[in-house]
Amino acid sequence: MLGLVVADNDPAAIAASIARMGWRLAIVLVFPITLVTLFDTLGWRFAFAHDRVGLATLVPARLAGEAFNMTTPTAALGGEAVKTWLLRGRVPIDEAVSSVIVAKTTITIGQGLLLLLGVVLAWTSLPAGSPILRAMEWLVALEVLALGAFVVVQMRGLAARGARMLARVGLSRFEGHATLGRIDETLATFYRRRPLRLALSIGCHFAAWLLGAVEAWLILEFLGTPVSLVTATVIEAFGTGIRFATFVVPGSVGVLEGGYAATFAALGLGSTAGVSFSLVRRIREAVWITIGLVAFALIRPARPAAE
Repeated sequence: MLGLVVADNDPAAIAASIARMGWRLAIVLVFPITLVTLFDTLGWRFAFAHDRVGLATLVPARLAGEAFNMTTPTAALGGEAVKTWLLRGRVPIDEAVSSVIVAKTTITIGQGLLLLLGVVLAWTSLPAGSPILRAMEWLVALEVLALGAFVVVQMRGLAARGARMLARVGLSRFEGHATLGRIDETLATFYRRRPLRLALSIGCHFAAWLLGAVEAWLILEFLGTPVSLVTATVIEAFGTGIRFATFVVPGSVGVLEGGYAATFAALGLGSTAGVSFSLVRRIREAVWITIGLVAFALIRPARPAAE
């Protein structure tokens, strides 16, 4: 699908547009993605009930996990297992799993807040009845429903329910495991007794999503398609909505490019500019995926303490 989208939008013009970035592509490879990584890692740190793990451990673990999320067909969940495994021996397994689940929840809430902001801004920049605007509104509704259901399930025993579901398909070894009960208890306790850390986690992730809009603005400036920060936020918001709806596709490859082409065309920027923008993002993603995989190869989980 990615190949079809590129072929349908003047590949020569796309290549020339990216080539015009020149040395400025190096800027995009480090800024603002470095700050995005820092804020997202802080969001994960606040997902623990206490500051048990330092950033020096969490940053490479998160980079490794996100590399797996972007490159494997695991519905953006395989990387969460990687993050948990890399914390082995540093925190109890129930705390590691709970932190990953809470962080996944808060980063999605932050994503939803950006999408909602994008809808509000789109009302001022898109004509009423625009297909893009309607799609964004539907994506907001979908995300609210999915998030609400996910939080409710967590409060009612996510791990235990998951074990029962696995037991129904013959994997009964997890059912009744004591660790699962501790995970459910840790999750419920966090949501009820750590509202400040929950808010800080959401705030850090939302700040990271907002920095994504800054990156969109910067890339378009370098591509020779300058837009306002409002327009860049609308573009970024719709892109995150597409990623949410197509989470089963690794990196939303192809689908995201088609979405950007449609968004840019609706904003009067031309679909070719949308594909060029997306491919620059793919180059930056490829670099950071490589960094994450290198981090995974180098990290050695601490040995669990002897019981």
